[in-house]
Amino acid sequence: MTAEQSVKPPERQLVLEERRNLKMAKSAESFVRGTTFAFYKWLESTNGRSVPDGPPVWICGDCHVGNLGPVANSKGQVEIAIRDLDQTVIGNPSHDLIRLGLSLAMAARGSDLPGVITAKIIEQLIEGYDKALSHRSLAYKDFERPTELFKVVLKQAGKRKWHQLAQDWIEDDKPHIYLGKRFWPLSQTEKKEIERLFETEQGRKLVTCLHNRKDDAKIELLDAAYWMKGCSSLGRLRYAVLIHVKGPTHKKEEKFCLIDIKEADKPEAPHVKSPDLPRSNDRRVVTGAGKLSPFLGNRMLAAKLMDRSVFVRELLPQDLKLEFDQLSSDDAASVAHFLALVLGKAHGRQMDLPTRRKWRAELAKARGKNLNAPSWLWSSVVDLIAIHETAYLDHCRKYANQAAKGK
Repeated sequence: MTAEQSVKPPERQLVLEERRNLKMAKSAESFVRGTTFAFYKWLESTNGRSVPDGPPVWICGDCHVGNLGPVANSKGQVEIAIRDLDQTVIGNPSHDLIRLGLSLAMAARGSDLPGVITAKIIEQLIEGYDKALSHRSLAYKDFERPTELFKVVLKQAGKRKWHQLAQDWIEDDKPHIYLGKRFWPLSQTEKKEIERLFETEQGRKLVTCLHNRKDDAKIELLDAAYWMKGCSSLGRLRYAVLIHVKGPTHKKEEKFCLIDIKEADKPEAPHVKSPDLPRSNDRRVVTGAGKLSPFLGNRMLAAKLMDRSVFVRELLPQDLKLEFDQLSSDDAASVAHFLALVLGKAHGRQMDLPTRRKWRAELAKARGKNLNAPSWLWSSVVDLIAIHETAYLDHCRKYANQAAKGK
């Protein structure tokens, strides 16, 4: 067994912290993804408090580019949507707009695009968001068609099959999860708790909810492991579980499924007091997902594992994270416009028409002659870029030796 495979439960925290620091040192954009606390701290500052209060709706709370992408529903339809809802709360929609604007601006800077492109990104962000709010119907089928870039993304996602999801850790003749860089062994307590979860009727129904499986099918837990994944979930429970669906099936995607179990921790995102905001964090995440990203939310389960709140979902081949290694000037603007449409649809479907009109009117204020976007949005993104780039350089200086070794 290698050193990576021998990471035992008591040793996880130290290894996770080291890998997180190395990952965040790779690029300024990666650093932004892993430091949501800096964004929330800024919101508490004088500049952050100058942001207008939009109508209280369910927001992502951590709306960066990596948290959007193709998502499939239980019937096999695919759309671009918010795909990570750990920080979802009932809050100010302005916060999602600013966070997405910051993420897009950092992606543009990472692509060595001129500063004027950042201004275009902010303009397209507000234009796309406003366009979504102007739609009378925000249902999936009635929404505007994606740009060419996202048509390609959706086409690629739609064609993906089970073997493409499983090729890194599933072996056809003896399916199991490979221990190594991403997957680590479980304690006996973790194994028993995960087995208990899938012995429940709720656990079984989560697996059989897809349209190509029988509702009364029996399931068998084949393997499970701790999952080292992401930057921001340091210290939280995260497990991958391989399930076999029993019965007369013909396709691999009907026989096996990979389940993601993730701890639902207390949100850092600012939120309003509302009776519609569940106190339990597992139900908060699942409820928010249902409001913002129904394709995903309708195939999630809120549960308890070792007395901690978790949410559970099956990973589908079509569920992908958006990755833009290099953006052209035109791509940066079109990406901003379309992702703003996605965000506007997620927010707007929660508002009635009068509320949407009022929010659109608020967003139309404070637009200058040289920038067709609210001045508060532009100044917020610029302020946050400066804060994060300074913090990123300090982070790289601190972890320079580790980053060099990690290449």
